[in-house]
This record gives sequence, structure tokens and C-alpha cells, in this order.
Amino acid sequence: MGTEILGRTTRLELDDQGLREWEAVVLDAGPEGIVLDRSAFYPGGGGQPPDHGVLLWQGVQTRIAGVRKGDDLTLIPVEDDPVPPPGTAVECAIEDARRTALMRTHSGLHLLCGVVFRDYGCLVTGGNMEPLTARMDFDLREVPSGFKQAVEDACNAEIEADRRIDVRTLPRDEAFEIPDIIRTATNLVPPEVQDVRIVDIVGLDTQADGGTHVASTKQVGRIRVAKVENKGRGFRRLRIRLED
Repeated sequence: MGTEILGRTTRLELDDQGLREWEAVVLDAGPEGIVLDRSAFYPGGGGQPPDHGVLLWQGVQTRIAGVRKGDDLTLIPVEDDPVPPPGTAVECAIEDARRTALMRTHSGLHLLCGVVFRDYGCLVTGGNMEPLTARMDFDLREVPSGFKQAVEDACNAEIEADRRIDVRTLPRDEAFEIPDIIRTATNLVPPEVQDVRIVDIVGLDTQADGGTHVASTKQVGRIRVAKVENKGRGFRRLRIRLED
């Protein structure tokens, strides 16, 4: 897997999703944000929110409340926290409980998507997540009897199966040769992206995706389908919660 660089920052989190602490050097800094040479802060995307964490430098702590992805990967400090000047060596740490919960949730949504596509043939029309809670919208014209419980039971069966979750990067042409690699109603992979990151719940679900994930379905925990909502025009929203 090739290391990804965004602007001036080498992204570490896509190659090592378990990384929580590392060292870096500040390249640019101000009240609006901080740019590091190396970062494992996930900037958000695909419905997954950005990481929180801290930078430690010269006996000072800067709390990170979010991340902005643009020409650079910019860390957003908590308002009024001190900001390290350019050239400063910093020790970085991600808020572990939040990141781990989001990884579980993101993998849980892929698992849900795989089950609903396999069992009902439905594409995804939208989704969003917070730690251990999420929603996913599907193009489902009719809701079969017992749908909510059937989906929950099928998801938890796949969790018990302890399926491996692999991540790899493929050239665009090769990636799009994989059947049903796009599970959304609209292809969200921009045409300029030539290397496509693939997340594969082995034997269940293979999708193009840029987020962070756990290593197996067992690590997701238990999924509870809390609610099925009618969003009009045949769109159904499934709200899920993750439990230990």
C-alpha cells in the first residue's frame, strides 16, 4: 500500500489504523490551524467525523478539536489554546476511545451495507455516523415483513463469523473491475482519483472507501437496528447502535 501525502503532510492513519501516538514537526501554524509534516489524524470523509486529540510541545498542550482537508491537512486547535510555532517538534496523540468507536461504527456500516445488498439488493443513498451510533439510507421501495429484526440478526451473524477486514489500494481501472465495488446510488469516487482504496469484509462486502476500520467483524461488537424510517420516494433510513 502506498503512503498518501496530502499537501505537505504524510498521512499515517491509512497505512496504520492502530497508530495513536507519533512525533512530528510543525510546518505552519496560526489560530486557524496547524500543518504537520506527518499526521495520523483522520480528516473526516465518507460520513466518518474527524479525529480529536492533542499536541504536546515544550511542556505545553494544544488540544485538537477537528481537522480540515484542503490544499493542506490542517489541524484545528481548540479556541484560545496555545499554538506551536513552525519548526517545533511535537508529540501527537489521538483520542483513542473516540477513534476506536468510530472505526467500529464505520466497519459496522459497511457490514450493514453488505447484508442489505446481499439479502435485498439495495444501494446506499446516504449515511452518517457518530461514535457507536449511525444511520444509513437505502433505496428500498417496499419494506418486507420482519425486515428490521432480520437485518439485525443477519448483521450479528456476520459479526460472530469474525470475518477479516482487509484494506488495499488498487489502480482505478483494476478497482472498477471488481463487481459492485460502488455500493452507493451515485459513484462518489472523483474521476481524478487514480488509486482507489478498497475495504474488503472478506466474503461479504467489498467497497471503495477512504475511512478507518477495525481488523475483523468481531471487533465491531453487537449491532442493534434501533429504527427503520420512511424518508419518502422509496428511501428507507436504518438507525443503528453498537453495543459491546
